Amino acid sequence: MEMAAVDAVALRVWPRTEKSAAREALAELRAVGACVTFAAGDLSEPFSVKASDLLKPANREEAELLEQLDLRRLPQHVAIIMDGNGRWAQRRHLPRVAGHRAGVKAARQVIESCARLRLPCLTLYAFSLENWRRPLAEVDFLMRLLREYLKREMPSIHKNNIRFLVIGRSAQLPDAVRNDLADAMRLTARNTGMKLVVALNYGGRAELADAFNAMLDHVRQNGLTAFRADEQSISDYLYTAGLPDPDLLIRTSGEMRVSNFLLWQIAYAEIYVTEDLWPDFSRAHLLRALVDFQKRERRYGGLGATRGRSATSARAATAGGRADAARD
Repeated sequence: MEMAAVDAVALRVWPRTEKSAAREALAELRAVGACVTFAAGDLSEPFSVKASDLLKPANREEAELLEQLDLRRLPQHVAIIMDGNGRWAQRRHLPRVAGHRAGVKAARQVIESCARLRLPCLTLYAFSLENWRRPLAEVDFLMRLLREYLKREMPSIHKNNIRFLVIGRSAQLPDAVRNDLADAMRLTARNTGMKLVVALNYGGRAELADAFNAMLDHVRQNGLTAFRADEQSISDYLYTAGLPDPDLLIRTSGEMRVSNFLLWQIAYAEIYVTEDLWPDFSRAHLLRALVDFQKRERRYGGLGATRGRSATSARAATAGGRADAARD
């Protein structure tokens, strides 16, 4: 995962600056893959960075999709249910472990693409509480594959300013895995780029149970007899506290279910399902999902269309409405 060394450059164009000089500076910055922002000054022609400036297309399909993508309206948080590794291997008469290895390659490409597009947050559903029911040999392989991935990819993830986070009941994972995860989170703790969240030993119902129990413990320990829970207080005790709720949930393999994933957080998420199995999920598939997301009309329960408004402002309006309703 190699990206430009320049992560972000702020170019201030003062009123006396010649437009031609500004354009030359912009071209130089784009040549190294920088993300450019402008202070307005007296320039009457706005400058913008296209998706293709951040993510170079590998083929014609990607180029066409990138042209359709509006960087100002990207989701703040994409969550993905990575499904179909076993079926991918079965169709090729390969062992299931071959499907998991191929799935890691797909994950690497998606992580790199999201980081290049400057998405704030990406969550990958890697291992559920129910996955312990699989054969012991497969579970052991998945844990080894995770450790292998962390050791191989973490230097590049750190170099590209990505912050690595884990959600789930990580205390129940093998000691060696927990140590590697802790090292990865410690290494990237101060990174300010995309947040890469990996759901390990995760279940949506378990998350809610853990949140409620933690809230009850807090109430009992502090004698808060008048405490009443609301949406915000519950969110504050979830594994994802401090992260934006997913705007877009992607599921591969064509299954029409959410599989106990982020049950609270996906209340207003747009859902995109593709028949393709996870190892076949390419950068073009990701771009197609993002373009589809931007075509959706997000009403958040209201009648007015939110198309053209940023996802952030729409969510803020919705949150304000919920708060007003709670007070009435």
